[in-house]
Amino acid sequence: VYLLEKLAPYIADNCGAIVSAKKIADFLKSQRVKITPNVVLNYLSHLKSSFLIDKVSRSDIAGKKIFEVSEKYYWEDIGIRNTIKPYKLGDINKILENIVYHHLRVHDFRVLTGQLPGKKEIDFIAERREKKLYIQVTYLIQNEQTFGREFGNLLQIKDNFPKYVVSMDPVSQSNHQGVIHLHLRDFLLMDFQD
Repeated sequence: VYLLEKLAPYIADNCGAIVSAKKIADFLKSQRVKITPNVVLNYLSHLKSSFLIDKVSRSDIAGKKIFEVSEKYYWEDIGIRNTIKPYKLGDINKILENIVYHHLRVHDFRVLTGQLPGKKEIDFIAERREKKLYIQVTYLIQNEQTFGREFGNLLQIKDNFPKYVVSMDPVSQSNHQGVIHLHLRDFLLMDFQD
């Protein structure tokens, strides 16, 4: 029980972040809980099979391979996540990512997170039959650095599948070099017809 009481808040606080069993085990050791990465993996598997969290694997976009370590975890119910780790303003990006993830899953997409060269990340690669989408999620595009990170990462992908930046900025829809910028509300209203 003690391990679970330490692990659940860690996963809640790192919702949407790349985590590994070793990183979690190291964190728990700093909290004076001695545990191996294999035990952490078992606990994460149990949390997933009890429908509390869902695991998203990483994919190397250039090499098209799936990494077998360091996944992202999203909560099946944000209310439970906020009960375990009370909501604070800095959590908004995590919550928005969690919402977009579940919206894609509801529409039967297989969801991965993308890895670009130089440790750059694509929040979501959504695949369904012949359809593929690349999606970046952020609360607001407040400065050039955020703009460069969100749009720049997508512009590095050289295929012709749709690319989206989803945010809470007051924009109905705009286009920057083929990357579509949508308000979260408009993204959630999209009908992903094949």
